[in-house]
Amino acid sequence: MTTVYVLNGPNLNLLGQRQPEIYGSTTLADVERDCKTLGVELGLTVDFFQSNHEGAIIDKIHEARLKAKAIVINPAAFTHTSVAILDALNTFDGPVIEVHISNVHKRESFRHHSYVSLRAEGVIAGFGINGYLLALRQVAKLVG
Repeated sequence: MTTVYVLNGPNLNLLGQRQPEIYGSTTLADVERDCKTLGVELGLTVDFFQSNHEGAIIDKIHEARLKAKAIVINPAAFTHTSVAILDALNTFDGPVIEVHISNVHKRESFRHHSYVSLRAEGVIAGFGINGYLLALRQVAKLVG
C-alpha cells in the first residue's frame, strides 16, 4: 500500500476542546481514525502525526522523503509564519495537499497568507474535518 503522511501543526491536539464554534467538537483522534479508515478503502497507509513544535514537523517531512508518496498537511498557525516548513516541503517530491478546518479567508487578515500554499498542489479550507478526507481522496487519484 502507498504511504501518505498526514501532518498536523500546533494546537490541533486540542481539537474538540478549543474554539468549538470554529473547529467543531470532533477530536484529533476522531480525525485520525476517519483518515485511517478511508485510507484502507483507498489503498493508502496513513501515517498520522501532530506536533506543537515546528522542528518536529520538519523532521517528519524529511522522513516522508524516504517513506511516503504524498503529504497532507494542516500546518495550523505555522501556515502563516514558517518558511522553514515551506523549505522542507520543497525537498519532498510527491504531492502535497494543504488542509484547513476553518475557512481561513473569512478570518483575520494575517491568516490569508500561506507559505505552504506555495508548494501545495491544492488547498482545502472551510469544510471542517471533512477536508482531510477530501485531501486523501485527491491524493489517491494523484498517486494511484
